[in-house]
Amino acid sequence: MSVSLKRLLAWLALILLSGFLLAMLAISLYGLNDRLASTDLAIVPGNTVHPDGTPSKRLQARLDAALKLFVDGRCKAILVSGAKGVEGYDEAEVMKNYLLAHGVPATAIHIDSHGINTLETARFAASLMKQKGWTSAVLVSQFFHLARFQLAMNKFGLSGQAHVHADYFEGRDAYSLAREVFAYGGYMLKPSQVR
Repeated sequence: MSVSLKRLLAWLALILLSGFLLAMLAISLYGLNDRLASTDLAIVPGNTVHPDGTPSKRLQARLDAALKLFVDGRCKAILVSGAKGVEGYDEAEVMKNYLLAHGVPATAIHIDSHGINTLETARFAASLMKQKGWTSAVLVSQFFHLARFQLAMNKFGLSGQAHVHADYFEGRDAYSLAREVFAYGGYMLKPSQVR
């Protein structure tokens, strides 16, 4: 391989790495800068449930953030969305029970047990909001997930929603953040779902 070809490949690698790191930075800045507003609905996607049926710390942090929004009067209702995990529990039911135990009335909790991924959660949320005549939502998740979550909502015509990151961080967030760069790119290619 010639010296000039090696240099070209090195520059290409540097450009790709720089772009990747900039994308990680943009996703982080978006997610860590909460955008608060009074909304109709807080939307909380599911996450790991422990084998004993309790929410993981990550999921609990999402629920606590939504709970605070509800208590502070920043949302009228909460949508919990998830599916049955490998532990055998319906994430949405576990999430609902957590909110009930912390004083949220059952009438203010909506359940989506088919939220197998972010796009399906957005699909159900858009349908619920249309049915209820709601126009605004606050997205509640880990900081690295919020940009893609908003992009999924955009696919259903719900752009510019408020968002709040869960106050829980762990070492694996670095991997999750890197993964989000590719996941976000994949969601950009998905067609609009507005009918």
